[in-house]
Amino acid sequence: MLRSRLSISAGFAAVAVAAVAVPAGISFAGTAEQSAAGKPATTQEESFLGGKPTVPAELAPPAGNVVDSVFKARGVQIYGCQNAVWTLIEPAATLTGVRLSPVKKVTALHFRGPSWQSDQDGSLLEGDGASAVRAPSSTPNSIPQLRITAKLTRGDGVFGKVTYIQRLDTKGGIAPAGACSGTATTAVPYTAVYRFFVAKA
Repeated sequence: MLRSRLSISAGFAAVAVAAVAVPAGISFAGTAEQSAAGKPATTQEESFLGGKPTVPAELAPPAGNVVDSVFKARGVQIYGCQNAVWTLIEPAATLTGVRLSPVKKVTALHFRGPSWQSDQDGSLLEGDGASAVRAPSSTPNSIPQLRITAKLTRGDGVFGKVTYIQRLDTKGGIAPAGACSGTATTAVPYTAVYRFFVAKA
């Protein structure tokens, strides 16, 4: 049942983000926070992001978890009308990023769950959205920043051993203001940075 639901959501997400541009100009230069392999990773991450990520203290994962990959996301937050109120249905985004050790370019899709799936190695991650820790976005009128605990993983690829996820630097994506009617749906563009953590070896 879970596999079927995820497959359906993944397919929907792929269609929803087909027209969304994938970020370009990614740099993978640099080498030196700790990576999953215990090697310095901050310089590599900063090179990719164009600077050090700003992380609210409440979104830090527990000690013993280290950043393994970082992605830039571009997509939409999809809302549906329920009882005259815009209610989140699911995100649909393309992610382009870098795995820090060994350094390699990675890409993925983000969809209902919240879930992330690599379109390169098939690994899958589902987060426990119900217990997510929130922090306000630094950009007005944007969805909150989050720390999410991994609930389910599958495969040995980039998402196979993830323990925590951070959603940072959010821009856009909030539900439309005002009431709605019928069964209307709307897709609100957003961007964010996602950082994925694994248990330190």
